[in-house]
Amino acid sequence: MHQIDEWAVTDIEPDRRDANETPRADDVVVIEGVDIYYGAVQALFAVDLRVGAGETVAVLGGNASGKSTMIKTALGMVQPRTGAVRVLGRPIAGLEPYRVIGLGVGSIPEGRRVFAEMSVRENLLMGAFVRRQEAKATLAREIDEAIELFPVLQGRMSQLAGTLSGGEQQMLAMARAWMRKPRLLCIDEPSMGLSPLYVDRVYEAIAALKARGATILMVEQSANRALEVADRAYVLRSGHVVVRGRAAALAGDPAIRRAYLGERAIA
Repeated sequence: MHQIDEWAVTDIEPDRRDANETPRADDVVVIEGVDIYYGAVQALFAVDLRVGAGETVAVLGGNASGKSTMIKTALGMVQPRTGAVRVLGRPIAGLEPYRVIGLGVGSIPEGRRVFAEMSVRENLLMGAFVRRQEAKATLAREIDEAIELFPVLQGRMSQLAGTLSGGEQQMLAMARAWMRKPRLLCIDEPSMGLSPLYVDRVYEAIAALKARGATILMVEQSANRALEVADRAYVLRSGHVVVRGRAAALAGDPAIRRAYLGERAIA
């Protein structure tokens, strides 16, 4: 599993844009000209990003590239010093993260963060907490649908989430987020710390969610796997967007592979 070499190039180069970068009225996420600081340290520099309805967009980069800050920006967890952010058609400046989530966002954070002392079923029901007034039969049917999407959870409904393996917890975190029927899924480092078998399963699940029409923004170090499932991708280096475009084009461009993804990134 190849990870991006943060030091593959020595200078920031102008990024590559295409017609798909023009913001549209129905975009689910629009980030325009955003600068993000942590104290005196600048983490993002004039970044732009858009996620269209039904798209899967990947943000790629090595450690300290700014990719996790990008997804935190979309979730309202950090506030830009300059620029604008819109999620599901609404400017989110000043909104607390729980209010951004309340717009219809499902968040799958780095490190999974399941409710360890709750059962798998209780974790799934927590995902549907905002829908708790709906009929029990509806929620039961949707738990069955979640298990269909994430079959590793089959037969584990009464098991404490904290006793699951890391890969199983990742599946549970994804299923829990899906239970809220989000209009946007934000996934932070879905393959981090997982065995190759569970990386395969996670990406199968992401592909299944995409096939069901999910809109997905994910950040990932595993460039090859992310480009297999994404429609478009952005490559970050030291807080700058250095490359952007259709995922298939980026995966197939030898110059980009050498400079940003590593020669062995795509077999």
